[in-house]
Amino acid sequence: MQRHVAFLLLPYQSPAANIIVSTMSSIPHHYNIAIEPDDIDFMGHVNNANYLKWVQDAVVAHWEKIAPSEAVATHLWVALKHEITYRKPAFLDDDVIAEVLLEKVHGARAFYSTVIRRGEDVLAEVQSSWCCVDADTLRPMRIAKDIAANFFGSKD
Repeated sequence: MQRHVAFLLLPYQSPAANIIVSTMSSIPHHYNIAIEPDDIDFMGHVNNANYLKWVQDAVVAHWEKIAPSEAVATHLWVALKHEITYRKPAFLDDDVIAEVLLEKVHGARAFYSTVIRRGEDVLAEVQSSWCCVDADTLRPMRIAKDIAANFFGSKD
């Protein structure tokens, strides 16, 4: 089995350049997770590797729901880093949901927090960073402030 690993090198940016952190709350996105029989490992619960796929699917769904359609068509996302804290196992018949929050945007990078829950139980907490790339060139692409602003608003 061949494994392919992609590395994305980002140009150096001044740490203060183009950071977008809103004083308003991030608009949460709730993503329903379907647990499939193939997700279950030899221990009878969801294999930890599945959480990565769930987070990726939830973050991309968040982008597709809130970003303008032109931005969705011209921007792609590459995961740079995931830090997962597993709290409790998930099982086949569980109703699981991921709550996604965009914490900040910095140049071509976006920083997300995702909490995976079964009811009130927290199953996992994930901090992840992503790089936005141009859909045509596959090169890093800064996220415009007006696009990022769509993800922040006041809580109802």
